[in-house]
Amino acid sequence: MIARRLLSHILEDEALTRGISDPEARMLVEWLVDQAERLASPDATEAAIGQHVYRLCARGRAISRFVRLWCYGGDRSAALQLAGTERFAWPLPWGEVQPCQLMHDILDWETRSL
Repeated sequence: MIARRLLSHILEDEALTRGISDPEARMLVEWLVDQAERLASPDATEAAIGQHVYRLCARGRAISRFVRLWCYGGDRSAALQLAGTERFAWPLPWGEVQPCQLMHDILDWETRSL
C-alpha cells in the first residue's frame, strides 16, 4: 500500500479535475490511485514511488485536458493537437461522445497498455 502522503499528490491535484464534471473526475482519480498502488512494488523506495505518482498525475492531467477540450470546450482541433503532442496511442473518438464514456474508454485503454 502506498503511503497516504504520496497519494495526497493525486487527491490534492486540482488540475486533474479542472473543467470536467464529477463523474469523470471520480473515474480519473480512482484510476490514478489504483494504478499507483498496482504499479508500486513493495521493495521500491519512497522516492521511486513518488516519481511514479508524479508521472501518473502528468498523464492524468493530459487525459483530463483532452476530455475537457473534446467534450466541454468543443475545441476538437486543440484536442487533436494535444493528442499528438502527448503521443496518445488510444483510438481517437469520432464525433459526439459523452464525457463519461470517453473517459471510460481512455482509461480502459490506458489500463490495458500498462
